[in-house]
Amino acid sequence: MSVQSAFSFVLDFLGKKPVVLEVSEAPLSSDAGLVPIRQFDEQIRFTWQFAEALQETRDPTFTQHSLASMVRQRIYGILADYEDQNDHDTLRCDPVFKMVAGRMPDGNDLASQPTLSRFENAVSIPDLWKLRDVLVEQFIQSFETPPTSLTLDIDAFDDEAHGQQQLTLFHGYYGQHQYLPLAITCAQNDFVLLVGLRHGTCAASLGADDDLRFLTHQLRSVWPDVSIHVRGDSGFGVPVMYHVCEELNLTYTFGFQMNPRVKSLSKDLLSQAEERYQQTGVKQRLFMSVWYQADSWDRERFVIIKAEVHEKGTNRRAIVTNRPGAELLIEATYDEYTERGESENRNKELKRGMKADRLSDHRFLANFFRLYLHATALNLLVRLRRTVTHDPSPESLGIHESVPPEALSGKHRKGFFNRRRQADPLGEGDPDTWRLRFIKVAAEVTVRSRRVGVKFSSSRPHLPHLIDVTGQVLSFSSD
Repeated sequence: MSVQSAFSFVLDFLGKKPVVLEVSEAPLSSDAGLVPIRQFDEQIRFTWQFAEALQETRDPTFTQHSLASMVRQRIYGILADYEDQNDHDTLRCDPVFKMVAGRMPDGNDLASQPTLSRFENAVSIPDLWKLRDVLVEQFIQSFETPPTSLTLDIDAFDDEAHGQQQLTLFHGYYGQHQYLPLAITCAQNDFVLLVGLRHGTCAASLGADDDLRFLTHQLRSVWPDVSIHVRGDSGFGVPVMYHVCEELNLTYTFGFQMNPRVKSLSKDLLSQAEERYQQTGVKQRLFMSVWYQADSWDRERFVIIKAEVHEKGTNRRAIVTNRPGAELLIEATYDEYTERGESENRNKELKRGMKADRLSDHRFLANFFRLYLHATALNLLVRLRRTVTHDPSPESLGIHESVPPEALSGKHRKGFFNRRRQADPLGEGDPDTWRLRFIKVAAEVTVRSRRVGVKFSSSRPHLPHLIDVTGQVLSFSSD
């Protein structure tokens, strides 16, 4: 008997009866919610496509763990909040992780940390190119019918170094050694359709023009008539991005840095907003537009300026856009741009929720591969939550007028989405919500001659979520 299975402690805090702590001999797991997700994955062939993109270079004579098995170890580990290879030195024995990786619960253990490290460091540049294709292909597969329009949000986020990673450099603004990854997400379905790992001091827009060329070619080869709108903050409001969008016939809205010339142009607008606020005490938002040409631009472009005054002070922002109708609907055009804040939630889910800020391999290519693992884990969850989402009635969400949610603004819009998250916690849930309510659930796993049993506690508070999602997964058709 091992030391782990032999311990016994007696606690006396209940007074009348002792509390005895012992080890159960039953095979248990604390992550049994991964099992229905693995079924969904099998139906859409998600991790299978990822593994198929990788080139097998190992001698089969000495191979114990398939590429697919190790891919699933890492992706499902990330889903369950185990972001490091080290975690799998213990998870490799877990019956649920064996199942999701394709082994019987009582079978041989999965790959250890050194094996997973060799796996990640063996990835080549052609492997990364193929994974880029897979990410876009899975995005295309996520649509049941061809979209007529797409809104792509492009953004960068800081990724702090955890040692001596290649090409992590010190960034003065963030005050840390880091990478600066790029992510492009889709506003229509929350999918991450492109990621790029870049050195830590690069400009936010570095390589984004080539990424847009690649994406536009891939998407229009399948959907020739799709219109594509690109949004990004002021880090992407640079001539190279205007040029590539105009070259590819894409519409765009980018943030624009307030320089002295633009501040001078909007001086009267700000004064008017301040005067109105002093008179009413109510927050003021005023807009103006101007055809403007910066010194680095080859021609004039349409710029919208917002002047805002409230109890905390003044705020001026500008955007540059080529959207049709922007000259007539300048406020609506600006408000549509601010909705790109939802893409920042995708970055937060990728960086914090899926721990993409743990790119701690030494080699740059290995960390680039890790970024794909984290993005794929998020996309698998995105596909699942869009499949199992419930659409509450408008009345239950506090909408009694004939106003669509898209037309709501301010506190009414915020209140609507808060109520929607409460009514549909998994369909609207971030990775931590899924872990709390669905993934991190204890179960007993047993192997019989004719079946594998996974038994959950009937007293689990969130058991209805498990029943509901599993039922929807089983009724889901990927055709």
